[in-house]
Amino acid sequence: MDPSTMSPSATEHDFPIPRECPFAPPPRYAELLEHEPISQVTLPGGRKAWLVARHDLVRQLMVDRGLSSNLAHPNYPMILQLPPEVLVKQQEFGQALINADPPEHTERRQMVQAEFTSRRMRELRSRIQEIVDDHLDAMLAGPQPADLVADLAVPVASMVISELLGVPAADRKSFQDNTRLMAHPTSTPQDSVRANRELGEYFASLVASKQAAPGEDLLSRLVTRNEETGVFTPQLLVGITQQLLLAGFETTASMIALGTLALLENPEQQAAFTGDPELAPNAVEELLRYLTIVSAVYRVTTADIKLGETTIRAGEGVIALVGAANWDPAEFDSPEKLDTARPRPHHMSFGYGIHQCIGQNLARIELEVVYRTLFTRVPTLHSAAALDELPFKKTSPFYGLWEFPVSW
Repeated sequence: MDPSTMSPSATEHDFPIPRECPFAPPPRYAELLEHEPISQVTLPGGRKAWLVARHDLVRQLMVDRGLSSNLAHPNYPMILQLPPEVLVKQQEFGQALINADPPEHTERRQMVQAEFTSRRMRELRSRIQEIVDDHLDAMLAGPQPADLVADLAVPVASMVISELLGVPAADRKSFQDNTRLMAHPTSTPQDSVRANRELGEYFASLVASKQAAPGEDLLSRLVTRNEETGVFTPQLLVGITQQLLLAGFETTASMIALGTLALLENPEQQAAFTGDPELAPNAVEELLRYLTIVSAVYRVTTADIKLGETTIRAGEGVIALVGAANWDPAEFDSPEKLDTARPRPHHMSFGYGIHQCIGQNLARIELEVVYRTLFTRVPTLHSAAALDELPFKKTSPFYGLWEFPVSW
């Protein structure tokens, strides 16, 4: 990396920067926003990458055609130190969509995007409500304290995406367990390798079953359409299935639990939310901004990109610091305050540009239904543990809670 490309104010910092407050981004982010909106950082393993913090610069970066999400690029800014077998599989499956670039990404996304329109997702609202009610009934009938993660957040998010894609009910717990095992801080490298292998084998068998006997589900429609278009190879078809299932429940489950905790810790906002049903859509957007469970987007450049006075050269790693951009005071008034009445914030919690989350319409409806149902039906809900006793997902790609004991 050429030091001459650095702006005069840019310095090196270790990254990632840990949170100090369960809800707020690291205090260092505020310093970066004010003094060093573009800087260089040192990643685990010693590799360098550019860090972009300011809201306007992150938006500019994420739509630049010189940006690539190719995980296999030698300068891609890797944060997680994955076992080689897991990394290879992630690279293979990632090329299906998340880590693909145009023109391949464009036609693959078009194949899937039609299944996640606002209209289609709104049609699922009544079924989502049934799923939430059923799991909440079961949680309320069980012992206290309950675990909001295991008893509500994970099963609701998993069941919604599983039904949508056509995953048999008997298979759901297995892929939930393996997904958790891959990221849990107590997992060994051997655990991660085994869980990754079993997930790959399962998704391959699921695709094969849809090819042999298509149903009325999303995955069956995608498989049938792909037989006509040939957009996905067999391997990439397995990859897109994995991406839709895992991303579809991991992020939403994390937001359900963490958003509930945030509202409980801000009782005036909880009261405003429950007192005005029309506030739900705004509250969801504000919680997405405030919490930013995916705080950074990792990319590599394929051409020179100029941001302000800084030029990022082709072939350099770059990190869009969404967690800072979503708390940028130049974009949001008093960003440190959770304000459920805030006019729809232009947050980037679903990403920005061509890789913006394809399932965002589904996630919004799920979160709205869960929060509104939970606080309406259980007005006495409260945490059964002190805030500093809760196990937060500090090392997971999706910030949240491993467990959340609650009583009522």
